[in-house]
Amino acid sequence: MASHRKSRPAGTRVAGIRTPALATAALTSVALLSQTADATPSADDKPSLEEVEKKVDDLYRQAESATEKYNAAKERTAKQRKRVGTLLDDVAQRTEKLNEARRELGSFAAAQYRTGAGAPDTATFLLADSPQDYFDQTQLMSRLTGRQKDAVDDYVAQQSETVRKRQEAAESLETLTESQSDLKTAKATVQRKLAEARELLSKLTAEEKARLAAIEKEKQEEAAREAAELARQQAEQQAREAAQQQESGSSGTSSPSASPSAPSSPSTDSSYATKAEKALAFARAQIGKPYVWGATGPDSYDCSGLTQAAWKAAGVDLPRTTYDQVDAGTTVPLSQAQPGDLVFFYDDITHVGLYIGNGMMIHAPKPGTYVREESVYYDGESSIHSVVRPA
Repeated sequence: MASHRKSRPAGTRVAGIRTPALATAALTSVALLSQTADATPSADDKPSLEEVEKKVDDLYRQAESATEKYNAAKERTAKQRKRVGTLLDDVAQRTEKLNEARRELGSFAAAQYRTGAGAPDTATFLLADSPQDYFDQTQLMSRLTGRQKDAVDDYVAQQSETVRKRQEAAESLETLTESQSDLKTAKATVQRKLAEARELLSKLTAEEKARLAAIEKEKQEEAAREAAELARQQAEQQAREAAQQQESGSSGTSSPSASPSAPSSPSTDSSYATKAEKALAFARAQIGKPYVWGATGPDSYDCSGLTQAAWKAAGVDLPRTTYDQVDAGTTVPLSQAQPGDLVFFYDDITHVGLYIGNGMMIHAPKPGTYVREESVYYDGESSIHSVVRPA
C-alpha cells in the first residue's frame, strides 16, 4: 500500500532542526555578510593619532641610530681605504727594490759562471727556492765578496718582508670590503626607516596633522618649563657656591668641605669658557640649516656632525660619532652643565646636543627638521643619558 505521508520540503538541519530552503538561503546571506564585515577593516581598526605619533618618533629614533652606525662605518671605510692605499704603495716600492736586488744577484751569478766556477746559468738561479739555497747548493758563498753577501742577505730580507706586506694588504682589503658592506646596510636601514615614517605621516588628514602639531606644541611647552626649573636650580647652586667662597675668603681659611653637595666640576677655568664661546658661536650660526643624516656641513648637519664641527671651530677635535664623542671628555652632572658641554640622549647614545645654559641646547633634532635651540628635556627627562665636557 502506498504511503499517504506528504514529502517534506528539502532543507538543511541546523542545530538538530530541519529548516526550509528559504531560511537556509537567508542564513547563508547573513553568514556571507558577516564574513564580509569581518574581512573589511573598520574605522576602529585605524591606529590612534597618539599611536601614529609614537610610531613615527620610534622610526625617527631608529633612523638616527642607523645614521650613527652609518657614520661609524663610513669613518672605518675611509680609514681602511687609506690604509690599503698605503700598504699597496709600500708593496709596490718593495717589489721594485726586490726586482733590483734580483737583477743584481743575477749579475753576480753570471760573473761566477764566466769565471768558470761551474755555477748553473741565471735561469737556474731564478728558479731556486731562495737565493740562499742557490748559493748554498753551488757552494758559491765562499767565493762571494762581502758586498755580494750583503746583497744576498738584503734580498732574502726584502723577499720575506714583501710577502708579509702583501698578506697584510690582502687582509686590509678584506676588512675594507666588510666595512663597505656595513656602510651599505646602515644606509639602507636609514632610508627604509625614513620612508616608513613619511608614509605614516602622509596618511594623516589635515585635521589629524593639526592635532599632531598641537600635541607637539604641548610637549615643547612642558620641556620649556622643565628647562626653566633646571636653570633656577643651577642659579641657586651657583649663588650658594659664591656665598661659600666669599665666606671662606673673609675668614681667611679654606674649608675642605665647603661645598659637599656641589663638588667643583673640571675644566671650569677661563680657557674652557673661551673655547666653549667659540663653539657656541659657530653652532648659533648654523641655526636654520637642515638636518641631513650623515652630513657634517657646511650646508647641513646631523646631530654629531654639528657638535663635531662646532668644537672644531674652537680648536678641539671630536670623534665623528656619538658613541665616541661621549668618551671624549669628562662626565659631569646635569646640574653642573656649562655652556659648551655635550648633552647625550637615550640608552644607546644616538643623539647629542650642545648645551647653551638655562636648560637649553642647540642641536640638529631629526630628519625633516632644522638646527635649532631647544630644551634639553625636549623628549622627556628620562631620555637624557649624560653630560660631557670635551675640553
